Amino acid sequence: MSFYSLKTELKLPITLNDAWDFFSSPKNLSKITPDEMGFIITNHPSSKMFEGQIITYKVSPLLGIKINWMTEITTVKNHEYFIDEQRFGPYSLWHHRHHFYEIEGGVKMTDEVNYKLPFGVFGQIAHTLFVKKKLESIFEYREKVLLEMFGHL
Repeated sequence: MSFYSLKTELKLPITLNDAWDFFSSPKNLSKITPDEMGFIITNHPSSKMFEGQIITYKVSPLLGIKINWMTEITTVKNHEYFIDEQRFGPYSLWHHRHHFYEIEGGVKMTDEVNYKLPFGVFGQIAHTLFVKKKLESIFEYREKVLLEMFGHL
């Protein structure tokens, strides 16, 4: 069983309240997702997340092929962290923790994604060939967009 992790950190010159307001709103997901992912929210989540909230999407991570994805917000600790977990989608396991820390001059945000791919050895090969690079590029895109939106710290 191959289990993978991706960790990122970003510092922005905004308040903890502003960071929380932006990231706790599902409608902002499309703003920080690359256009080539074809990201579309297909249900109507409330404007602010809550524990138990279900968000459904269509994404096109590879060759324009549309995939349905459903995540649940499983844990929310206001202004500290939230966790989303895949309930249906391309991964065997997807557990994504978003942490927010007030620091001098702004906010430090960390993301940690723990995931597993289906299809055994074929999933491992796919991870090596393109999945890992694709996930890294999505988080690099997010960082670029967020720095353009909010500035550098």
